[in-house]
Amino acid sequence: MIQIANAPCSWGALEFELEGKSLGYQQVLDEMAETGYAGTELGDWGFMPATPADLNRVLSSKNLELLGAFVPVAMASAEAHEAGVDLALKTAGLMYDAGYTSAFIVLADENGSVDERSKNAGRITPEMGLSDEQWFTFATGAERVAKAVKDKYGMRTVFHHHCGGYVETPREVAKLMELTNPELLGLCLDMGHFAFGGGDPVEALEKYYHRIWHVHFKDFDPKVGQDAKENSYDYFKSVEEGVFCELGEGNVDFQSIVNKLLEEGFDGWIVVEQDVLPGMGSPKKCAENNRKYIKSLEL
Repeated sequence: MIQIANAPCSWGALEFELEGKSLGYQQVLDEMAETGYAGTELGDWGFMPATPADLNRVLSSKNLELLGAFVPVAMASAEAHEAGVDLALKTAGLMYDAGYTSAFIVLADENGSVDERSKNAGRITPEMGLSDEQWFTFATGAERVAKAVKDKYGMRTVFHHHCGGYVETPREVAKLMELTNPELLGLCLDMGHFAFGGGDPVEALEKYYHRIWHVHFKDFDPKVGQDAKENSYDYFKSVEEGVFCELGEGNVDFQSIVNKLLEEGFDGWIVVEQDVLPGMGSPKKCAENNRKYIKSLEL
């Protein structure tokens, strides 16, 4: 049975250091439940309560399941790996001790931290990518995190490709999948990021289906993507301009994606993400519209 969740990033609670302030977790969770979602991700460390009992109490009071937590690590730098393992274990431990033992660590690059990648999101060329040596370091670090989490808590780790980081384009996703153990590191397929990065999410779903353990529903507005190319938007400006639009308003073929998931008997969660910057629009209204759209797909 497929169940539908949302995430704090849809309310402006992002991992980046940004101007403005996101809504508090109580309001976010209230609005998430009120708009028909059954689960959430943790958000950046410190957004929700950081003690297991408090975390379980808060989520249980809203009848929300906890599905995973985003953990950014600068994987291309070997010096960052130890701290990345520590952060992943701290995050996994919080979720595990709160009773959410099936939650994922959603591992990602430290997106937005490398100027060239942030400034050219959506128009990355091979010359902007990692060297073979850096790829080895990146893949080794990702596996190290995944193994540490699995060994200590028996929990799984998925990698989230992301615009503004070193794994954005279809070629880069393929490279990471090739270099890492499919039994150890899964893929979090994010439809909007894959489209913004120059790929077809339906093709990615078909190619990597058995590697995809976690799914993010995000849409991509190709007009904003074109504006970003013509006007040299950085990643944050693209988000501000609405590159990740409401579901059904962009070019992601969600009906084909849902058909594939149902055909394969997918038995997991779909997490809606419509990244907004703090203060942008009405997150609750967007969440409501996105849930209605997913219902129109018969989910």
